[in-house]
Amino acid sequence: MDLEAVRTFVAVADAGQFQEAAVELAVTQQAVSKRIAALERNLEVRLFTRTPRGAQLTIDGQAFLPHARELLRVADRAVASVRAGRRPLRVDVINSRGAASGLMRDFHRAHPEIDLDVMLLFEIDTAVAALRSGAIDASFRAVGVPGRPLPSDIESVRVVDEPLQLLTGPAHALAGARSVTMAQLVGHRIWMPGIVPGTEWAAYYDDLVAEFGLTIEATGPNFGSDALLDTVADTPALATFMGAHTRLVWPADHGLRRIPVTDPTPVYPHALLWHRDNPHPALAALRAHLAGTAADHDATGTWTPDWTPDWTTATAR
Repeated sequence: MDLEAVRTFVAVADAGQFQEAAVELAVTQQAVSKRIAALERNLEVRLFTRTPRGAQLTIDGQAFLPHARELLRVADRAVASVRAGRRPLRVDVINSRGAASGLMRDFHRAHPEIDLDVMLLFEIDTAVAALRSGAIDASFRAVGVPGRPLPSDIESVRVVDEPLQLLTGPAHALAGARSVTMAQLVGHRIWMPGIVPGTEWAAYYDDLVAEFGLTIEATGPNFGSDALLDTVADTPALATFMGAHTRLVWPADHGLRRIPVTDPTPVYPHALLWHRDNPHPALAALRAHLAGTAADHDATGTWTPDWTPDWTTATAR
């Protein structure tokens, strides 16, 4: 059914005149007449009777009018649900406890008027497909992995570098240190279950191992952060890496230690990804907010893989 014809029918019913409806719709009276005639042919009924005083609804027109109004309301709601600026900004933060989630909480505090939907997507390929389909508006990722370029219609900008810290239990050999150097970590077992081959974070830790001769173990099932914390707390031989901006809570009797890593400090580069043709106005607000809060660009004494994008304005990769 032609919704413009239905909208014209409602306008004529409300105005009681074809000419007044034409003025309201900014079309000619002839166009109004043609739309009504087409709708009547489609429905196989007469909707109006023309009289000297205007257009009066027939009995069929009266029956159709409430349904026509509902059709238009449903159509308007459907359009509003996808129109840029009328629906929430949908952002993938990968997980709810990481640095990206913290960045979005800061953005929400700065812009409480912007509606947000926070998504948790695991793989970068899934996130990129969602960006291209419009299922999400933005995603936080580490990008630049050799051999895995982003599609040309996806843009990215580096937004924050997250320092890694060493997390140990109370009986670990390094538990009492105020900081540890990368050289001091050589020979210690760093346990990180859940690293999936082919992901951007797997590429990051592969390069970290190659650069500094570390021992990172990804063996065993990944039962989540709580199980990881329990194991590290109870196992003196194991430690793990944790992002400085990652928010985790554990029982006080675990006695876990978060220890800064230096000489150099490995930092994980988070970038924001979006589709270059995405028109959502809140996306521009998010990018501006992140640009205003970014700090420590390529800070002295830090390390990132060679494939990490430079701190620049948005680039398509």
